[in-house]
Amino acid sequence: MSFRHLIFTISVVLIVFSAALLACTFVAWGYGGGDARAFLVTTLITTALGLVGVSTTRLEGSLTIREGYAVVSLTWIVLGVVGSLPYLLSGVVDSPVAALFESVSGFTTTGATVFADIETLPHGILFWRSLTQWLGGMGIILLGVAILPFLGAGGMHLFRAEVPGPTPERLSPRIAKTAKLLWYVYVGLTGALIILFLAGGLGPFDALNHAFTTMPTGGFSTRNQSAADFDSAFVQYTIIGFMYLAGVNFVLHFQALSGKVGGYWASSEWRFYTGVLLVGLALVFVLALFSNASSGLGLERVFRNALFQVVSIGTGTGFVTYDYGVWPLAAQLVLLMLMFMGGMAGSTAGGIKSMRMYVLFKAGISELRRSLHPRAVVVTRLGSRALEESELLNILGFVLLFFGFFSVGVLVLSALGHDLTTAIGASVAAIANIGPGLGAVGAAENYGWMDPASHLILIGLMIVGRLEIFTVLLLFHPDLWRR
Repeated sequence: MSFRHLIFTISVVLIVFSAALLACTFVAWGYGGGDARAFLVTTLITTALGLVGVSTTRLEGSLTIREGYAVVSLTWIVLGVVGSLPYLLSGVVDSPVAALFESVSGFTTTGATVFADIETLPHGILFWRSLTQWLGGMGIILLGVAILPFLGAGGMHLFRAEVPGPTPERLSPRIAKTAKLLWYVYVGLTGALIILFLAGGLGPFDALNHAFTTMPTGGFSTRNQSAADFDSAFVQYTIIGFMYLAGVNFVLHFQALSGKVGGYWASSEWRFYTGVLLVGLALVFVLALFSNASSGLGLERVFRNALFQVVSIGTGTGFVTYDYGVWPLAAQLVLLMLMFMGGMAGSTAGGIKSMRMYVLFKAGISELRRSLHPRAVVVTRLGSRALEESELLNILGFVLLFFGFFSVGVLVLSALGHDLTTAIGASVAAIANIGPGLGAVGAAENYGWMDPASHLILIGLMIVGRLEIFTVLLLFHPDLWRR
């Protein structure tokens, strides 16, 4: 482990990151907001830190796998702290912990917010919230791998540590080219969504911001009522479609754009992911349709609300068009189960990932067959590929750790005085990077009323969830830091 390598790489990322802060400075100036000075000061601080780090250290050779894991975890923590400065310096929050909560929620694409009245925020801050989610969706480190050629072979270690899912896929033998292609697809879909939003009647600022928070499945909005404020079937169905696409493995999107549209159906994970969402939709729609809360709403509106919330929660986006807290408890439980699963591996969605859930389901079926036929050789397959025992143990270990961290979050939040429904909703919303939860942090609520200790617990869960647990836990393993 070379600390010079860590400092150098993180410093370079800070210099690249300062360009995003500078863009927000110009947006704030353009709208005449007083937050322009806050962004300018933060830009100067970030650039200065980066230049000092680069000038005093250097990268000799490629990053090792241990350095890769350390760089990813530490970079996300550092950027979370730096990203909180505009909130503090502009005065929109007066608590460093609340500012850190909003910053980390943005970068991890969680979408939980401490702001009760979003529409009073300056335009620069609104754009910053959206930009943090857009950068965090595909991955800040992945962007660095794409544009920083000096990382060389070490880029693969960064790629493996940040890309969500148990098996990161390559689109090219060169990992930098894979990162570029993924970002090309991401930017292309974002651009298409902006055009559709403009065609649907949204203003340029709203169109840009909501595209920046839809594709990363983030859920930050410029409106207090979230997507419900856009009372347009076209806009809401457009958001539904792109939330669904954002929850699909971006490798499949690239293959489809290359002419291999059949790759979707050929993917057993895609069929499982889509099937679960359809089953969830059927259950929520029927339960909502016959509830008192839907009286007076037309059939199409109830269907649209159910479809929107199932896709939004299932992909971890967190946009809302309806307060699902008034639906029957059974409908809320369906949404709770979707919170845990999340989208596909290689997508911008959070949660356990549908691949892991599908593999565990297949492994359970295999164990049933083995019980009936003790002498048979029973193999668990993902598509046509037989899974090795080490892969199954990795997935099982991840799921156990996921529920372990979730349980600790529920226990601590309950000990801090929160009711059980709120503790469960907040914990799963944080670790699965969803945003809205249940109870006092439901669809119509925010997190601004919570105490600093609760915010810190949720910040930890958000980072652990976004970096898929193992990457963060390795920071506390002594072997990672040995030279």
